[in-house]
Amino acid sequence: MSNNNIVIREISVADNIQIAQVIRDVLVELGAPKVGTAYEDVSLNNMMETYTNEKAAYFVIERQGKILGGAGIAPLDGFEDLVCELQKMYFLKEARGLGLGEILIQKCMERAKVLGFKKCYLETLPFMVAAQKLYTKVGFESLDKPLGNTGHYSCDVWMIKAL
Repeated sequence: MSNNNIVIREISVADNIQIAQVIRDVLVELGAPKVGTAYEDVSLNNMMETYTNEKAAYFVIERQGKILGGAGIAPLDGFEDLVCELQKMYFLKEARGLGLGEILIQKCMERAKVLGFKKCYLETLPFMVAAQKLYTKVGFESLDKPLGNTGHYSCDVWMIKAL
């Protein structure tokens, strides 16, 4: 997809350093804890390798060689096989408010369906209100408790969507 020099594409190994920095920068900007969130995930430094398997995918948003954000899906760790997780969806300020979040979620949900998932789960932080509004808009519903074993114990807003 291309619009205003913005490209949404699958992650490549050359993106690893940039997307890890984007995610960490956004978490710091938003005042998120560094523990119990994606900030401390070991996979953050090897995103392409993490999402290069038959049941996962990660997409980046790029403009003129600069990674502005991304999101991916992978099986929900410690839960049934038919549920995936929307993971590591973060955008720099310059990519927010442009409708890219909805486009990226749609791309992830389409891939999840192709991979055979029936539901998609996500976790976020309570103060990420804009993200929660977006998730609700695209069909995610709130849950009373977490599913699976993500290790993100600081994220205490849980949502799920039927695919």
